[in-house]
Amino acid sequence: MGQQNLTVPSEFILLGVTRCPELQGPLFGVFLLIYMVTLVGNLGMIILTKLDSRLHTPMYFFIRHLAFIDLGNSTVICPKMLVNFVEEQNTISYYACATQLAFFLLFIISEFFMLSAMAYDRYVAICNPLLYTAIMTQRVCYLLVGVPYLYSTFQSLMFTIKIFTLTFCGSNIISHFYCDDIPLLPMLCSNARELELLVIIFSAFNMISSLLVVLVSYVLILITIFQMHSPEGRKKAFSTCASHLTVVVVFYGTLLFMYVQPKSSHSLDSEKMASVFYTLIIPVLNPLIYSLRNKEVKNAFQRVFRNSCNNCVSYS
Repeated sequence: MGQQNLTVPSEFILLGVTRCPELQGPLFGVFLLIYMVTLVGNLGMIILTKLDSRLHTPMYFFIRHLAFIDLGNSTVICPKMLVNFVEEQNTISYYACATQLAFFLLFIISEFFMLSAMAYDRYVAICNPLLYTAIMTQRVCYLLVGVPYLYSTFQSLMFTIKIFTLTFCGSNIISHFYCDDIPLLPMLCSNARELELLVIIFSAFNMISSLLVVLVSYVLILITIFQMHSPEGRKKAFSTCASHLTVVVVFYGTLLFMYVQPKSSHSLDSEKMASVFYTLIIPVLNPLIYSLRNKEVKNAFQRVFRNSCNNCVSYS
């Protein structure tokens, strides 16, 4: 291969969500609003679960980390995407692209296993309520959060280093609105096939293993619920799982739609829409689902709001 084709590009060009100039303005407004709601919702959930002592339980510990992951995922992608809507050319520097890929992989992989940890937590709460505090100790909670963070950091660094230590050939145009591993692979000069296989294996493992934990947990939860004699007990058990189950269905549903459809029906536009959904829409939906469907969160918000108002009155 000629030496002139072997390049280390100083920057990449992102094709963005759409190439229609008339849609740039409206989409900028829509995604700015989505990002602002994501910031307020997830930051609010993190602060609320920290401030209110009644929310210092394993369930809300995991919800806080899910809010942190969603906030991180959205922040890695959305601000740069918003800038690209108003700039003439959608460029991203070589190192900014590597950084964006690393953090995107870190947060998206963490989300898989955080949802699994939350499903396990719900399983213990409903199937072993008397042993719940003995099983879900602080140490176990830290372990269920720490291991996914370590694993996703390892995987994120592995793929980012593998991609960005190889040489890029020819075009520097990325057919996406952020730096993702799949659009970057065809731009590599060598080892792209091996790397693509590695991406597929790890992606399949992440999705199947985390989904398996969720499914097994919910099968056992359903068996326990159907064995309950009290209608009130059943209702309470269902309401305990409702928010998490909604989040799981939305997240895995989007990913299954994206990856399970036949290769022939795949298009760049459908992949971009699925990516918009799980990188920008899901982070805004999760705090809304947990706050709107959860009485404890609403009550905690009212308590924190009342306390802050009382403090303001006492200081004035």
